[in-house]
Amino acid sequence: MRKLIGAVAVAALAAVLAGCGSSAPETGASAAGGATRDAVLKVGVSPVPHGEILKYVKDKLAPAAGLKLEVVEFTDYVQPNVQLQEGQLDANYFQHRPYLADFLGSKGGKKLVFVQAAHLEPLGLYSSRIKSVGELANGATVSVPNDATNLGRSLKLLEDNGVITLKEGVGTAATERDVAGNPKNLKFQPLEAAQLPRSLEDVDAAVINGNYALEADLKPASDALVLEKSEGNPYANGLVVPEGRENDPAVRKLAEILAGPEVKKFIEDTYQGSVVSATT
Repeated sequence: MRKLIGAVAVAALAAVLAGCGSSAPETGASAAGGATRDAVLKVGVSPVPHGEILKYVKDKLAPAAGLKLEVVEFTDYVQPNVQLQEGQLDANYFQHRPYLADFLGSKGGKKLVFVQAAHLEPLGLYSSRIKSVGELANGATVSVPNDATNLGRSLKLLEDNGVITLKEGVGTAATERDVAGNPKNLKFQPLEAAQLPRSLEDVDAAVINGNYALEADLKPASDALVLEKSEGNPYANGLVVPEGRENDPAVRKLAEILAGPEVKKFIEDTYQGSVVSATT
C-alpha cells in the first residue's frame, strides 16, 4: 500500500511540474499553429529606419496592445527572407512589394506574403564630387544597386531627371541594356546595395537606397542631388510573413500599429522627409 501511495504522489508531482513547464513563453517562430497569447513575434529588419521604427513600436506601443516583439537586425536584403522561409523568423520588415516578387521569382522557396505597407524610403542620387545632377561629366561613373528591382528603380530615377532615357515599356525591370539614350556616356557600376555609400569616394555619383543612405549619415531630404517622388510610388516597405500567417492575431496587431497614427508621427518627427509614412 505504501508503494502504491508513493507512486501516486510521484505521478501527481510530475503532472504539476509538467503543467508549470508548459506555461513558459514560446517564440512565435517555434509555437505550433502560430502565435499564442504569450508568444514573442520575432521580426527581421534592416537597422535603419526599419529597426528604429520597430524598436519604437516595441517600447512604446506594443505593451499596451499585449504584443511582444523580438527585433533581429540584418545588414543584407537576402537573409531576412531566407530565414523567414526557414521558420527562424515570424515576420520581416525591410522590403517593398517589387523586391519580394523578384526574390520569390528568382529564389523560390516557401511563399511569403506582403501584409501591410508602413513607409517609403525615397531613392536618391548622391555625390561627394559634384553639387548638382547637371554637373555630371561626360563618361562619369555612377554606381547603382545590383538587385533587379532597385537597379530598374535607379535607372528610372535617372530618366525622370533627364539624365538618360530608357526603352519604352521596360518599367522597373530595366537594366543597363535598356538604356536607349545616354548623352553623357555614363558608365554604370552595379554594386550590392549596402556597399553603395562606400562607393562615393570612388565614383562620380551613386544611387543609394534610403536605408543605407541614413546608415551612412546622409540626409536624403537635403543631401541627395535628386530624390524619388513619394506620390504614387510603389516601393513602400512593409510587413511580410509566410503564407498562412496573414491572419495570425499577433501579425494583425503589428500591422495595425505600423499603419497607425503614432507610427506615422514618429516617422515624420524623426526623419523630417528622408523617410515618408505610407499611411495617408
